[in-house]
Amino acid sequence: MAARALMIQGTGSDVGKSLIVAGLARAYTRRGLKVRPFKPQNMSNNAAVTADGGEIGRAQALQARAAQVPASMHMNPVLLKPQSEIGAQVVVQGKVLGNARAREYQAMKPKLLGAVLQSFGRLAAEADLVLVEGAGSASEVNLRAGDIANMGFARAADVPVILLGDIDRGGVIASLVGTKAVIDPADAAMIVGFIVNRFRGDPSLFEDGLTLITRHTGWPALGLVPFFGDAHKLPAEDALGLPSERSAGRVKIVVLAYPRIANFDDFDPLRLEPDVDLVFVRPGEPLPGDAALAILPGSKATLADLASLREAGWDVDIHAHLRRGGHVLGICGGYQMLGRSVADPHGLEGPPAAADGLGLLDVDTVLEGDKVLVEVSGTLQGVPFKGYEMHVGRTTGEAKPLLELSGHDQGADGGRVAGCYIHGLLADDRQRRHWLKRLGARESPLDYQAEIEATLDRLADHLEKHIDCRRLLELARPPKLKPAS
Repeated sequence: MAARALMIQGTGSDVGKSLIVAGLARAYTRRGLKVRPFKPQNMSNNAAVTADGGEIGRAQALQARAAQVPASMHMNPVLLKPQSEIGAQVVVQGKVLGNARAREYQAMKPKLLGAVLQSFGRLAAEADLVLVEGAGSASEVNLRAGDIANMGFARAADVPVILLGDIDRGGVIASLVGTKAVIDPADAAMIVGFIVNRFRGDPSLFEDGLTLITRHTGWPALGLVPFFGDAHKLPAEDALGLPSERSAGRVKIVVLAYPRIANFDDFDPLRLEPDVDLVFVRPGEPLPGDAALAILPGSKATLADLASLREAGWDVDIHAHLRRGGHVLGICGGYQMLGRSVADPHGLEGPPAAADGLGLLDVDTVLEGDKVLVEVSGTLQGVPFKGYEMHVGRTTGEAKPLLELSGHDQGADGGRVAGCYIHGLLADDRQRRHWLKRLGARESPLDYQAEIEATLDRLADHLEKHIDCRRLLELARPPKLKPAS
């Protein structure tokens, strides 16, 4: 049969679009359909390496997993990775195109529509159903000209839209009705129904609310989805998803949440470990004195975050932590910061500059060359692991290597201070247990990958119960596209 497509747009950011698409992808895959996720434009510093050698937003990688297919660069053809308050790195079809300030990117967007439609066409050619996720809010009419993320894409590809509202944040009736009021009538005509997400309490109390929304918009209600309590077990897409709750684990591990933190989903498995108390320390907060391990995570702008680290006084805290017998682990940008120096002579992550590192590892980093995007496997202290590299920069020095990879060594092992470029290290049960044993944590039976799979199945069950999935499939229709070249 010809591929059909359906787009989930939201009344705002963080209303649950990514989770809804992931759950629907698993639900329709279980029904025997070939499903592909797609997000025309994403903004996130949580990215994943794809099987075809590119990078995409972490949410699309999770959605691909839900659809039980390898992640592809075409699932998220335009990825923006913020490097400052006003600028971002622009990744197109998995490869870095360059850097752009917000206003520069607005002018660039129309030129990217061709790549977006090409990638969408490739996915449609191999699928029964393409589930498209919008970005931000469908009602950002100030950014509508040249849009490729929401209605601009929907109309260019003739993909029907389901509008998603989040009742948990309040004002869901106004946000849904208000969207109809402010968007162009031709855009509003693309919307074929709405879903209200994250409901708590007695659903009968909101029946009048659903009727009121339909009366003011003309859109049918397609679901009232209760809050999904296991959502925290799945990777979050951006720093808004950094957990604020605390667990009751005995072994405290802290992650320094500097302003441009990247790939913080590296630490999701630690949140599920019963004997771990995982704490994300934000600027203005001290590093806890009872921490067993302090982690310097990845960064989208290493020199800028190194300066932020010092401004927060965390350099002093790290030295005090080591004097108390604590351990320190740096991953990717955090590894670079732990060395003697970091230089960005070509201005890849900001203005050309250089700075002294924390001096805790005998290595030096120069940000240069092509971006490394590769899946890897190897051993750390004899324990196997699988992960991936995603970085710009070459790190050299005299430190003892931390990792043994196929054909070469990597990282630095300074005893209680260590660093490497490998993301996903702690998602490997073997490596995570190895590190936790060193810290004195009790061994747990957590199988992280199995837990992700089980959670996706529970999410699909949840959506099947509360969304009219049969009706959604009827509303999906073949897109109008020229054949992909």
